[in-house]
Amino acid sequence: MNESGNELSPEQQQALLDIGQAINSIPQKQPLLEKVMDIAAEAIKAERGFLVLKDGDSNTLRMSVALNMTEGAADSIIKPSASVVNKVLQENTPLWTVDAQDDPRLSGSQSIVNLKITAVACVPLILKGETIGVIYLDSTINRQRFNESTLSFLQAFANQAALAIENARLIEALQIENRMLHTELQRTYGFPEIIGNSTKMQAVFDMMSKILHSDISVLLEGESGTGKELVARAIHYNGHRRDYAFLAQFCGNLSESLLESELFGHKKGSFTGAISDKRGLFEIADNGTFFLDEIADISPTIQAKLLRVLQEGIFRRVGDTEDRKVDVRIISATNKNLRIEVEKGNFREDLYYRLNVISMTMPPLRERRTDIPVLVHHVLKRIAEKSGQKIRKIEANALKALTRYNWPGNVRELENTIERAVVLADNSSITTNDLLIPESSAEGLTPRTLKEQEKEIVLKTLEECEGNKTRTADVLGVSLRWLHYKLSEWNAGKTKQQA
Repeated sequence: MNESGNELSPEQQQALLDIGQAINSIPQKQPLLEKVMDIAAEAIKAERGFLVLKDGDSNTLRMSVALNMTEGAADSIIKPSASVVNKVLQENTPLWTVDAQDDPRLSGSQSIVNLKITAVACVPLILKGETIGVIYLDSTINRQRFNESTLSFLQAFANQAALAIENARLIEALQIENRMLHTELQRTYGFPEIIGNSTKMQAVFDMMSKILHSDISVLLEGESGTGKELVARAIHYNGHRRDYAFLAQFCGNLSESLLESELFGHKKGSFTGAISDKRGLFEIADNGTFFLDEIADISPTIQAKLLRVLQEGIFRRVGDTEDRKVDVRIISATNKNLRIEVEKGNFREDLYYRLNVISMTMPPLRERRTDIPVLVHHVLKRIAEKSGQKIRKIEANALKALTRYNWPGNVRELENTIERAVVLADNSSITTNDLLIPESSAEGLTPRTLKEQEKEIVLKTLEECEGNKTRTADVLGVSLRWLHYKLSEWNAGKTKQQA
């Protein structure tokens, strides 16, 4: 039953349900508008249908959808009655008739006469109190559905149609915003954000420029904190896949089953807890770039599945029997020597060669000390922009100490050190005391090896933090997983010596 007391037909009731579903299920603007008109025309068996919208602030009328029009038909046939449309827009009220030829309201409509139209229904589309257009339907022979309930139905239908149109416009705005976001991401992760004037960094930039627009796999090697993911993002957002997704997955310290589900997805019921189907990251990254961090740590089972993706572009969800195609550029990274892992039998040789089509080694910060001053200034500038304050100065002795320090956590540790110093500094300038880096390392290089100095600094800090690894990692400015990795490495070496 509608507001005027007329009972809606089953077709009309279904039409109201259908448009509600369409609003939530069709994201593209034009297909959504076409669906709106399909539903309306089918509900009252109209021969022709038009959706006419006002074009923005200009109020120019634009026909967005025309139904049941024969290609090549005369111009008068593929347009609604202008007099009907204008009358509805001007009076902001619906118009309905089953005797269009003799209706005095339409006596001036030449198209009604020429096309021998007998039934017309036209209702305004009202959104937030403003008329944004009309839905127009007519017929030359079928007047049965143009009954007393038709007008009330179309008014209710038009209310939902207006929401559908608003939804389409919002989606269009989001798409524009998304494109702007991609542009901003491209700017953010462009080469200017990767700081370095040293010879080794210039070699990295040169290689990046050469591989931007190719689809070959890239292997990034280097210590933790050297900026491997930043390079991967820059390659993606400056390349031809920039309009699609960039996804990153850390592969270390994850169980095989969890990582397999994350990468490839799973079918409902494939294991305990799989209560629904799940898309894997490879599916989500289709047409984009997938960054696999710490690739050396994946199991032989995952290695085999990854090899199939690289060779054939095919994978299966966990528990599924259906192959799925995917087009993804893979950039992988490791802080281990992957060639040595192959020789040890820990990593498949065929997968190694698939991943290592192009390899780039990110230099540790201690091997590009000339970049430290410009990196420090960059971090200070970024902090100032974020906080809205002036750029903090750094005293010459403090900058000298930063340049001499060995940076076991590389650029990430340097960033954390500067951010911490900005908070701790009492004056407008950062001093050596604000840096909180081990004095022995700030005084200059010693005859000991870098690994020995690194180990001494880490273990001393761990002792000062009373064995708290999380606090130790924070003080050093390194990741907790890097700290675990180093402690495990040193413990393994100690065990070997004892044996």
